[in-house]
Amino acid sequence: MADKKKKKAKSTPTLNSRQIRHLRSLGHHLDPVVLVGREGISESVIQSVRDALKTRELLKVKLGQNCPVGKKEAATEVAVRTGAVLVQLIGKTILLYQPNDDLPEKQRITLPR
Repeated sequence: MADKKKKKAKSTPTLNSRQIRHLRSLGHHLDPVVLVGREGISESVIQSVRDALKTRELLKVKLGQNCPVGKKEAATEVAVRTGAVLVQLIGKTILLYQPNDDLPEKQRITLPR
């Protein structure tokens, strides 16, 4: 067999119910960082979510009232395309989590076991 270099792909973490509750409590006071408008989930929206997840591990995305995509489909699509975990969907607000080992220890979220 030929030796092939494999890219280390980031896998989406699996969260238990205690971890989800913890993230929901942390996300309660956050303001939405990304707004999805009438253009829907474009590549620029996905890139904005990716950029925001690099600087913070937990973020809210707000779906505007003109968003052409349903809220459940939009939440799933954003989570899948960014590699983040869909923590919560309340109304038209999506809460996403993606751990980032490159962040300083003080800025990282410590999840309970």
